[in-house]
Amino acid sequence: MISSDPKDIGAAVRQLLGDALGYLYPAALRAAAGAGIADHLTEGPLPAEELARRSGVDSGHLRRLLRFLATRGVFSEQPDGSFALTTAASVLRRDSPAPLRNLVLLFTDELYWRPAGHLDETVRRGTTVFDKVFGAQIFEHLSKEPAKNDLFVDAMADLSVLEHTGIAQSYDFPASGTVVDVAGGLGGMLQAVLVANPGLRGVLVDRSEVLERHRMTHPAVAGRFELTEADFFAELPSGADVYLLKRIIHDKSDEEAVRILRTCRAAMNESARLLIIDIVVPPAGAEQPNPTSDVLMMAVFEGKERTEEELTKLLSAAGLRISRVVPTPSAMSITEVVAL
Repeated sequence: MISSDPKDIGAAVRQLLGDALGYLYPAALRAAAGAGIADHLTEGPLPAEELARRSGVDSGHLRRLLRFLATRGVFSEQPDGSFALTTAASVLRRDSPAPLRNLVLLFTDELYWRPAGHLDETVRRGTTVFDKVFGAQIFEHLSKEPAKNDLFVDAMADLSVLEHTGIAQSYDFPASGTVVDVAGGLGGMLQAVLVANPGLRGVLVDRSEVLERHRMTHPAVAGRFELTEADFFAELPSGADVYLLKRIIHDKSDEEAVRILRTCRAAMNESARLLIIDIVVPPAGAEQPNPTSDVLMMAVFEGKERTEEELTKLLSAAGLRISRVVPTPSAMSITEVVAL
């Protein structure tokens, strides 16, 4: 409903003007994270001059930056002019138990913000312009940029730290057998599954340069997993009881998603289960679990967050079907998939 009340119109104007300049906030977050400001404040407040000295930046500009971030609850300015950590700022520390630094650096990197700046063109042409901006689609581009690729892998692994335990505990895994985590990154999801299910063994599948940096170091999983280099477009280890695809299908086009699903189907026996761990978009009018993610898939990747109906079509083309959808404490659901 549209209001003609001047107060409501004034509030709308302030909102939209603020939103139009909203890019300054992630830019400020990136500057603070890159300079390691949160790490320097672990033992207590410090003046901007000392923070600047430790970080190698200009003190006057840093003070202005931190004052701006303080208006969002990231850092706080003390009566004496020094700056201190807040809960939000503390998760930017490198040693935070809820690590967000790599995610902030990734999400504010040119990999993401430059294609997002062309969202109008993306909407017009119906596909991401990442290739126009960088000369190739994102995963091909990352294969040529080792430092950016490492940041991407580390950030995705850090994101999993915040969610994998709840996801692993949401599904009734078999008491024994083998779980294959397809493109499982540094292994956080697979490790959580193996810790929660001591009778299972695991196979972490990814590229060799990712596998060699795996984080599967929990004592409970020692001797219960193997690392396997494989291409999910070509062939996967066969005969496992459960296959995992976490945050894989949602950033792929329909064509690529079907190719991956067909590779999974070729590896699965008739009793195996495939678990697609992604957002399942609810029906129109229902609350959306993470609409930002869907726009991100549109702007940067070639994928989308899909409805159950859209997933069903992809799975059918690969000889698979949905048996049930299991909610988790995160925005994602576990879509359990079986052979047709």
